[in-house]
Amino acid sequence: MTDMTLYLTIALLPLAGSLLAGLFGNKIGRAGAHSVTILGVAVSAVLSGWVLWGFIDGSRAKFDENVYTWLTMGGIDFSVGFLVDSMTAMMMAVVTGVSLMVHIYTIGYMHDEEVGYQRFFSYISLFTFSMLMLIMSNNFIQLFFGWEAVGLVSYLLIGFYFKKPSATFANLKAFLVNRVGDFGFVLGIALVLAYFGGSLRYADVFAYLPQVQNATIELIPGVQWSLVTVTCLLLFVGAMGKSAQFPLHVWLPDSMEGPTPISALIHAATMVTAGLFMVSRMSPIYELSSTALSVIMVIGAITALFMGFLGTIQNDIKRVVAYSTLSQLGYMTVALGASAYSVAMFHVMTHAFFKALLFLAAGSTIIGMHHDQDMRHMGNLKKYMPITWLTMLLGNLALIGTPFFSGFYSKDSIIEAAKLSNLPGSGFAYFAVLASVFVTAFYAFRQYFMVFHGKEKWRELPEHHDDHHSDGHHHGLGKNDNPHESPLVVTLPLILLAIPSVIIGYIAIEPMLYGDFFKDVIFVNADAHPTMHIMKEEFHGALAMVSHSLHSPVLYLAIAGVLSAWLLYVKLPHLPAKIAQAFRPVYVLFENKYYLDALYFNVFAKGTRALGNFFWKVGDTAIIDNGIVNGSTKLVGAIAAQVRKVQTGFIYTYAAAMVFGVLVLLGMTFWGLFR
Repeated sequence: MTDMTLYLTIALLPLAGSLLAGLFGNKIGRAGAHSVTILGVAVSAVLSGWVLWGFIDGSRAKFDENVYTWLTMGGIDFSVGFLVDSMTAMMMAVVTGVSLMVHIYTIGYMHDEEVGYQRFFSYISLFTFSMLMLIMSNNFIQLFFGWEAVGLVSYLLIGFYFKKPSATFANLKAFLVNRVGDFGFVLGIALVLAYFGGSLRYADVFAYLPQVQNATIELIPGVQWSLVTVTCLLLFVGAMGKSAQFPLHVWLPDSMEGPTPISALIHAATMVTAGLFMVSRMSPIYELSSTALSVIMVIGAITALFMGFLGTIQNDIKRVVAYSTLSQLGYMTVALGASAYSVAMFHVMTHAFFKALLFLAAGSTIIGMHHDQDMRHMGNLKKYMPITWLTMLLGNLALIGTPFFSGFYSKDSIIEAAKLSNLPGSGFAYFAVLASVFVTAFYAFRQYFMVFHGKEKWRELPEHHDDHHSDGHHHGLGKNDNPHESPLVVTLPLILLAIPSVIIGYIAIEPMLYGDFFKDVIFVNADAHPTMHIMKEEFHGALAMVSHSLHSPVLYLAIAGVLSAWLLYVKLPHLPAKIAQAFRPVYVLFENKYYLDALYFNVFAKGTRALGNFFWKVGDTAIIDNGIVNGSTKLVGAIAAQVRKVQTGFIYTYAAAMVFGVLVLLGMTFWGLFR
């Protein structure tokens, strides 16, 4: 099998499964739909693992070739092609591996769905194909295709329960917010095409960089801007939308309206990591602009800290994990701003495993609670759901950065990168990611203690929560009902995801961050941004990193967060309500998500609607319809009404007109001769 055939097979198998399940779902049935999609993703995952292993042992070389030329216009080729190097291979393995676990898990989670089962499998397989096309692209056009495709499929998946008004609102919100980011992304690509050598292929653009390194562009008359900085910032606006960075983060918590499997897929390995992958891929461009890197770092720091605060008051089990995703994406963005691209991609990988684990464990809990997602109705579930309890505990330990767990190695590396960065804003970024350690530990174990410890609170509810929701499920347990552990098809993916959530960080940190894994893939200007160079000199092995943590504040902040959650939600469960009342203004601010949704809705949504109504009533109706179209008709009619009065039908009238015409012609002639 040639390399081209191999990579086409990896990318197209999920698409084939999606088409079979989507177009022939009624004929092949539920079992047929999940079989073809799982088979396609499974083969793709195995082949992706083989490709990754080839880069690890050095037997596989970088691949950068066009598949075919889609369009040639003005001497510019718009092609479909693959760039497969170590970073691509790592992302391919993560995306297909997590997607495979989600596909298997979905069989159990969606078992009771009466309609839409085949459609859901078609969507998630199509989502996998879209992400593969994005990460495997070797040019901006294909990158944009995958970029928009994951946005479109996420719209379909978030609104899977399209009869629920909240679901249709959430998917429209996600779609529109991402369009804002994508507008900046398109402008960035346009600048690349216009000024970076007239090519959209990555290799050509990177080769042309020395010629535009000091170039400027006049966006405002008389004001010169660095071309590279403007391009980097516009491309990053796209990343802000896809990777849910402040202030374009508002769509991501509402995406919980989709079924839990897609929450895991969107938040762990696919859509939200697209922006981070793009910035890492574009590292040769970003290394030329310290200004852009500073902006990226500050935005990431704001997202990491302030979105973490919102996770501390959530009562929906999935929304806690969603705000955790926002905060962790902020961590990754801080690493990008510190020029620690390899650290950001390392955290992308570790986060994919433990975040998918947390979402799927939350989904298993929801199944056990008969589709009740409110943590205030749970408690002591470890007694009834031991596998779900243990796997969620492991996921949370990885999330908060417990030594030896995968999240420890990647999170601590990000904090160290922020500390060592010399860019403006790095001081604030270091404070934000350090404070976020406590916040993360608090909300993660607040969730854990509320769900798996304490009283069995559903037995204390005044009535049975058995209302039939529009997603087709009866919600809640009765007072005499007991939760139950999920079936093997649900718990097996949890077990398989728990393994890398524990060990992958210890195994991968040295080769990925301080070895040659990303050599000739990620480029860092060590003179201007020496962070990674300093970190490499200070690194003395994975075990030494654990011992070093005993002398840093990070570990003790995490322990303090866990102990605070235990004190408030196990020992003194009456205290959180009193604290919320004492700090009511802060609680209301968090509850309203800093009023950003209200701002966007009342200013932008209503403002756009008002502007649209103005253009409709004044521009379209008054000027175009009544003025130009209907007005011209009325004008012609009025002129015709007057002209037809001349047509009397009498001969003498026409004779007089002819004589008058002859006299006019004679007068004009004499005027021309004697003037």
